[in-house]
Amino acid sequence: MLYEIAEIAKKEVENDCDAYEIYLDESKSIELDSRKEELNFAKEEIEKGIGIRVIKDNKIGFAFTSNLEKIAKTAKQAIENSKLNKSDENYAFSQVGPVHDVKDVYDKKFNDLDVDESVELLKSVISQASDSGCEVTGSGFSASAGKSLIMNSNGVSIENVGTGFGMGLSVTIQKEGQIATAYNSVSSRFYDLDGEKLANEVCDLAKSSLDTKPIETNDYDVALDYYAATGLLQTFLNAFDGENVRRGRSILKDKIGSEIANPTLSIIDNPLLEKGMYSSKCDGEGSVSKQTDLIKDGVLNSFLYDIYTANKECVESTSNGYRGSYLTTPMISPSNLEFKFSEMKDLSEIDKGMLTTSVLGAHTANPISGDFSVEASNAFKIENGELTDPINKAMISGNIFEIMKKVEGLNTEIKQYGSFIIPKLLVHDLRVVGQN
Repeated sequence: MLYEIAEIAKKEVENDCDAYEIYLDESKSIELDSRKEELNFAKEEIEKGIGIRVIKDNKIGFAFTSNLEKIAKTAKQAIENSKLNKSDENYAFSQVGPVHDVKDVYDKKFNDLDVDESVELLKSVISQASDSGCEVTGSGFSASAGKSLIMNSNGVSIENVGTGFGMGLSVTIQKEGQIATAYNSVSSRFYDLDGEKLANEVCDLAKSSLDTKPIETNDYDVALDYYAATGLLQTFLNAFDGENVRRGRSILKDKIGSEIANPTLSIIDNPLLEKGMYSSKCDGEGSVSKQTDLIKDGVLNSFLYDIYTANKECVESTSNGYRGSYLTTPMISPSNLEFKFSEMKDLSEIDKGMLTTSVLGAHTANPISGDFSVEASNAFKIENGELTDPINKAMISGNIFEIMKKVEGLNTEIKQYGSFIIPKLLVHDLRVVGQN
């Protein structure tokens, strides 16, 4: 069906521009949210639309619609919109390349999933948390299946399909006037989410966060749990955006070939990863997916590029021009970022330190300098390799680019949170400011 629609769009646009790109997607999704223990939002939605980009006289234009009876009007609008933009010879659409299959990105169980079953699953998670003695403050479940097609005047024609499932839970617990909260989430390409495990882990975290003790201000070895790590790593990732580099908004500009991280660390952008949450045959521009070594043995090897930025910098696109839907144009974004350490540390090797489950305020980090000051949340002291007292309040400050030079991987399960595929991380000599 998508191909037939794309052919209609092609006929409407091909004779009135120098180059064209047609992007179609259709999706079905289920979304549930609860406030406390009561379901307060449930939505099942089917969406389909088309986005058309054209290049005419080195000017680019874009238009979209969800009304597939208005394809001719949308094509005309894209051409009209191109007249409003400046001429730039760096505008281009993707070329044909070898397309690789991606494995395990679609679960047929979605085809039989409905709102009622989804509600029962979320209710079971809420009940499990309540039975464990926690008060649920919020929870959610989502499931989606999507199909997209990109076709352009260079002969590119690539279809992607995929499913995604996610679940989150936040709880609070009170004891003798003390209150502790906790949150966690899980996601998968498959309908294999373990709601009971999620509920137990979140409740156990909340319970263990009661009876907090202060921590002395000092420099510590700090273990970053998954949420804490991804919160801080987002600032680090911004420096790999080719557009930020081009505009001088990245501290890594002109540092290709320099050692910028621990030599035990390599970071790979891998859109072909089996079961990866962001795996696909191509990016949102139709550039065929390929792995990119951003850091290899601690050495900066590459940045992330879409077609336009790559052309401006006289390099090749890294197939990182992604789009959220037919409503948007491509933007530079990572796929699945694998953090691979050649050596791993054990928690038992930390004599004195702390572990923080998450951090508050990571969005306030300076995206250029990398300086940050965040509040540790659900944090615990580490003494002789063991987690001991939960910590009352503490601020953590440092510089993300400096700590990446000595960051180590902890010998823990590898998980994907957002784009990041990581173990828990260990950072040495991080400043911790204790508060009573």
